[in-house]
Amino acid sequence: MTKRTESKYKINRRLGVNLWGRAKSPVNKREYGPGQHGQRRKKPSDYGVQLMAKQKLKGYYGNISEKSFYKYYEEAVRRKGDTSENLIEILERRLDAVIYRLKFAVTPFAARQFVSHGHVTVNGQKVNIPSYMVKDNDVIEVREKSKQLAVVLDAAQSSERDVPEYMEVDHRAMKGKFLRTPKLADVPFPVQMDPNLVVEFYSR
Repeated sequence: MTKRTESKYKINRRLGVNLWGRAKSPVNKREYGPGQHGQRRKKPSDYGVQLMAKQKLKGYYGNISEKSFYKYYEEAVRRKGDTSENLIEILERRLDAVIYRLKFAVTPFAARQFVSHGHVTVNGQKVNIPSYMVKDNDVIEVREKSKQLAVVLDAAQSSERDVPEYMEVDHRAMKGKFLRTPKLADVPFPVQMDPNLVVEFYSR
């Protein structure tokens, strides 16, 4: 088990939000942060608000490393259109994010591990890189030998969340398709995300 996986609920406590909308989150019982001074709160500065927005978005996608996250920001800036919308599109095209959205894994952390262990194909080819960028109309499938794994079946049957409209899925065949580029409003975040504040943070 990775340190990121072990600390996923610490992220919730630190940020004070139920980042993935899960019933098990400790924030449901204790809204204050972890540690001896977790109950002390003061109004954050503009920098603090922007930092919090970055930490929420970075944490939501499995606590992506700062180096990788900044590269996604740079790519979003290079592309035409709204930088904050571009950033969300890039993050949603990560293969581990797609696996999570299709309900083949119960958390983004589990989705990353699932991909890394070689349980997934894209257009019939095995891909074990969680950061692989999925394209429109790509077909994502759980490999035949992995379709009956308890973790996959449990995730597919979970009622905690729904598959978004920019994807389609057949849970009997354990196969899905990435249909189109999502907009921020299309993405079913359980908490408010502010990618515009992330852009402000990096462009300071």
